[in-house]
Amino acid sequence: MFLDITPLRRHRDYRLVFIGQTVSSFGTFLTYVALPVQIYRLTKSSGIVGLVSAAQFIPLACTALWGGAFADAFDRRRLLLLCEVLLLCGSLALCVNAFLPTPSVLLIFVVAALMSAVSGFHTPALESLTPRLVDREALPAVSALTGLRGTTAAIAGPALAGILIAAFGLPFTFGVDAATYAISLLCLGAIRSMPPVEGAPAVGLASIVGGIRYAISRPELIGTYVVDIVAMTFAMPLAVFPQMAAQFGDPAAVGVLYSAMSLGAFTVTIFSRWTRGVHRHGAAVILAAASWGFAIIGLGFASSLWVAFICLVLAGGADMISGLFRQTIWNETIPTHLRGRLAGIEQLSYMTGPLLGNTRAGFMAERFGLGRSITTGGIICVAAVLACIPLLPAFWRYRNTPARQSAEHSS
Repeated sequence: MFLDITPLRRHRDYRLVFIGQTVSSFGTFLTYVALPVQIYRLTKSSGIVGLVSAAQFIPLACTALWGGAFADAFDRRRLLLLCEVLLLCGSLALCVNAFLPTPSVLLIFVVAALMSAVSGFHTPALESLTPRLVDREALPAVSALTGLRGTTAAIAGPALAGILIAAFGLPFTFGVDAATYAISLLCLGAIRSMPPVEGAPAVGLASIVGGIRYAISRPELIGTYVVDIVAMTFAMPLAVFPQMAAQFGDPAAVGVLYSAMSLGAFTVTIFSRWTRGVHRHGAAVILAAASWGFAIIGLGFASSLWVAFICLVLAGGADMISGLFRQTIWNETIPTHLRGRLAGIEQLSYMTGPLLGNTRAGFMAERFGLGRSITTGGIICVAAVLACIPLLPAFWRYRNTPARQSAEHSS
């Protein structure tokens, strides 16, 4: 029933990557909170906070597919090292800007956009590297450990951000993020090289198109993309958390709100061993996404911080269940030589929804009010996700079987 940590014990390079990315994830969540807090302080506008997500989405959409092609064609370790150096520089730029008497909002947008563009190369390289560090039998455990890494950082990171911002200020908080990238670089530098497989295609449009064609040919993959994009686009509430904390009369509560979903996700991850016995992976993704929507509806009616906290914990748990099954489908069914390009498509799918959703939530909150923005989004999310059952019947019926995994992975 509890988390399987066998990959950490057996595989040195996976252990190093896990440690480095865990530390780096903590830093990422510091900036994740500090950026909207800083912009809201400077502009007093949830709409502008939401606009940051739009600014991040555009460069990510331009680089994610190319990042996947590069991950399949070049040494994934070297690509990760370069990306982390650039991300470190971005964090330092935010730190310097925060030191200014009047920080530049425009610079924040530019740096956020550039860092998002770099992540379009970083994430496919990381996700395509990881399956090559462990045995195939360990992939379900790796999915859970990846969830644990993210949720642990997402719980403690925002809470730590609230403390650091209050005690030391925004410049120090951005500086800590830069330091975490340095630690991650040391861990990545200690693992073996990860060159492309023999006969890997050169980077180019033909390579990208080949990855897209493969994804389109697999209904189980299309289902994971569509359901997540629909759920997040209509029900992602993060952009309104600074406004919600102010409405509750406790600006420091922003850290609690940002941590709550991750606490739910963490709880699910710790008890994730049960997922091995579930074979209807498509149905699990759809039902979990609908549960996310119901929890967000409850958030829209929350009258206190702690009611909001409970709703967000439930939402985060539902989202993690969906994420575990989506990650397992990806890892078990995608051939190694396509893993980078498909990771780029995956990144577009799971980043598009939140980035567009935050933009939607921020502007609707300004125009129609905070509660209406959240509740309406949750209702549309539930309706749209459930509509995927008749619209994506092959995904709803998709079953995971050992024979299928073996045949598809070797193709």
